[in-house]
Amino acid sequence: MSTDTLRVALVGNPNCGKSALFNLLTGSRQKVANYPGVTVEKREGEYTDVNSRRCALLDLPGTYSLQVASADERVTRDVVVGGFGGELPPDLLVAVLDATNLRLGLRLALELKAIGRPMIVALNLIDLARQRGLEIDIEKLQQALGLPVVETVAVRKHGAQTLVDAIAAFTPAASLDADARIDAAKVNSLRRIAVPEADAESIQMLYTQVEELMTVAVRKECVLPAWQDKLDSVVMHPVLGLALLALVLFFMFQAVFAWAEPLMEGLTAGVTMLSNLVVGSMDEGPLKSLLRDGLFSGVGSVVVFLPQILILFAFILALEDSGYLPRAAFLLDRLMLSVGLSGRSFIPLLSSFACAVPGIMATRTITNPRERIVTIMIAPLMTCSARLPVYTLIIGAMIPRQSVMGYFNLQGITLFALYIAGIVSSIVVAAIAQRAVKARTAFPLLLELPSYRWPHPRNLMIGLWERARIFLRRVGTTILVLMILLWFLATYPGAPAGATESPVYYSFAGLIGRGLEVIFAPIGFSWQICIALVPGMAAREVAVSALGTVYALSGTDDQVANALSPIIASQWSMATSLAFLAWFVYAPQCLSTLAVTQRETNSWKMTALMTSYLFAMAYAAAFLTYRITLFFTT
Repeated sequence: MSTDTLRVALVGNPNCGKSALFNLLTGSRQKVANYPGVTVEKREGEYTDVNSRRCALLDLPGTYSLQVASADERVTRDVVVGGFGGELPPDLLVAVLDATNLRLGLRLALELKAIGRPMIVALNLIDLARQRGLEIDIEKLQQALGLPVVETVAVRKHGAQTLVDAIAAFTPAASLDADARIDAAKVNSLRRIAVPEADAESIQMLYTQVEELMTVAVRKECVLPAWQDKLDSVVMHPVLGLALLALVLFFMFQAVFAWAEPLMEGLTAGVTMLSNLVVGSMDEGPLKSLLRDGLFSGVGSVVVFLPQILILFAFILALEDSGYLPRAAFLLDRLMLSVGLSGRSFIPLLSSFACAVPGIMATRTITNPRERIVTIMIAPLMTCSARLPVYTLIIGAMIPRQSVMGYFNLQGITLFALYIAGIVSSIVVAAIAQRAVKARTAFPLLLELPSYRWPHPRNLMIGLWERARIFLRRVGTTILVLMILLWFLATYPGAPAGATESPVYYSFAGLIGRGLEVIFAPIGFSWQICIALVPGMAAREVAVSALGTVYALSGTDDQVANALSPIIASQWSMATSLAFLAWFVYAPQCLSTLAVTQRETNSWKMTALMTSYLFAMAYAAAFLTYRITLFFTT
């Protein structure tokens, strides 16, 4: 480790504002990766203090105790104790405590103190705590703990200045040299000494210490506002709460269509204008075809869906920041118990609406191994954001823009129905899996409910920026490379003399598509659609790019490159369109999801089972949809 770099780890309970504090200190200077050897996600960032010293911040997974029950909590414990995965231990720990729930945070702070590492205690949400009547003597708390205690408000611009000053004043007593790696045996020894197995006596002693601290330092405790209890009486009601949750989700999917449309039209116009500007004056040839048919028709057709993805993420981030999501987990706990799951599965499954990869990784918080496996297996059935470009393309082309009962958008209702299809299917699969593995009934969910609070715009914007950056990076790397490859396969070797079909029909891609058409013809898929399914295995949204490239190369004029939706409307039947949507509700067309499933389960057998059952459901659903639609439309 460089001597002018201070490694600081933020440790705290879930929902204590730790990540908001991390965002405030590091801003955009952060990166997301996995811990060595495991798929638990870590966030790292940096800033420079007043001493021109680089401070490397690590945002550890939230935990209630060092007596761990899940994989991510275990990583937090091991990183704090020291030497996890060959990494050096942090120079300084910052215990982030929710001031509105001080007892819970003090328990963890005392466990961290017992390890003996340098530490600062940060009382976060102190402004909200004072509004609720908290009166605390910081000097007495510092003396009782024997540690520096600072106050922070992570949602204010300079709300962490006292913490920044305290970190700047800290000087490591003895910095570890970069070559002073801790060997595995010593690390294990440290863990056994620092974090002994808890027994009833030690737990009682810990709680006694917490109460002593509260008596010494707290003159008046927080009182929860009456309106929060009244709101919970509605939000947590077994009937009204479920109705409210359904209404929130329904409104979210309506907004994805209604709010994004003007932005999407603007992006489409921008892509068209840029395409005309770049290739309009170019002579016909391979380069013009690559730019027009591969870049603008392929990559450009995916970029226009960015507004819808950001609107979806805005809702998820806002619901999480407000404190609503843990309540939704409690609300659904009883329903999920009926299929062998618990409310612990809710948040990983909800995360899968954004992307199945972090959703599957989030199952590490589930302590029951069987429940965790079932949750992993059904996570891909949640409609992820990568499906949105496919859904909105087909819905926009085939479903009329008309209102239902004067208030609701038919296209939004169709999108909502696709999400519901995935949810209902996941419940059915979970129920079958419960009986197949003879899973024991899961324990009811025990979870600390955070206070309600308004989502903070800064945290929301950072979260949206991260999502936009991930999406655009994928567009500029994976999708771009696949579109160039697809353009080559769809362009060469070219049409023979006297050909009667479009050139792409005689290409390498056309040959592949016609071969697959034998399998997919019963569900109404043409050879052009079959071509799009192959690169779509890398990422679902690539199917839209592939369709754009294939139909652009099949067209006879330049305008085809910017008219994918009208082409689908004119060339696809309603039966084919609905079958295509049904296919994408279930098909496991995402190699990243399969890869993370293998890593999390450490089983190729489970990965093969997931792939097989999802493809089987996709084909069956598309076949039934196609045949039923044909019956009613012909």
